[in-house]
Amino acid sequence: MLDVELVHYSEVEKATAIFHRDGFVAIEGTLSSKQLRFAQEGARRVISEQLTAISLEKANRGYARYSFGSQIHHPEWTQLIDLPTVLSLVEHIFGSDAFYCSGAGGDYSMPGAKIQHLHSDIREFFHDPLNKVTYQDVPTPMLVINFLMVDFTEANGTIRFIPCTHRTRQPIPSLDDEPNWMKQSILCAPAGTAIFRDVRCWHGGTANRSDEHRPMTSVGYYAPWFHRTRLDHSMSPSIYDMLSPRAAELCRNMIIGD
Repeated sequence: MLDVELVHYSEVEKATAIFHRDGFVAIEGTLSSKQLRFAQEGARRVISEQLTAISLEKANRGYARYSFGSQIHHPEWTQLIDLPTVLSLVEHIFGSDAFYCSGAGGDYSMPGAKIQHLHSDIREFFHDPLNKVTYQDVPTPMLVINFLMVDFTEANGTIRFIPCTHRTRQPIPSLDDEPNWMKQSILCAPAGTAIFRDVRCWHGGTANRSDEHRPMTSVGYYAPWFHRTRLDHSMSPSIYDMLSPRAAELCRNMIIGD
């Protein structure tokens, strides 16, 4: 098990240093109890809808393992876009307030889900013909904050992280070649914890041996200098018009039809 320190959201300098060192940091206090309950209710509702429509065998991340997909149109997810407890740390990580939202979603596993292979959530985007520069050589291009909707434990399929892999050029090992210490690099934390992670950092789900579902919601942000050619245009104008001025600024590239 990883020896992960829970850092309060107000300890911005400390949290930023850990993030840049390890590729992720666990933050407490970002959600109020009311906000957490609201997020949990939304997660339960969407999980119920998706399980009704998609059997465990056809789950989009392997047996009994699902991605929420884009859920930014739901209020339980839009509340995550402009949390002051989150944005202050995101601003410190990027060194600017000109970042923008990449979307909101998350994932969950159901009882019976198997261990997931290690992976990164972004692919090479430089394609340097001289191989002088790769996507591991630059500061964080994108970060995702995962909000744990239940206590993450060894039994219910918590995530494992491999620290310091966000800047490595080493290839990600297959599940068969993965050393045992990596399979045991699990992060256990209470519900409401926010995991800020550089999407390049190697991670993967573990087996859910419990009798409960293991959900986490998320919101993501692109660095000011990083521009994707394919953006998540999943926010309707009617939803966009309901956002706070700061959330609207962050989601300026996500409106349907843009």
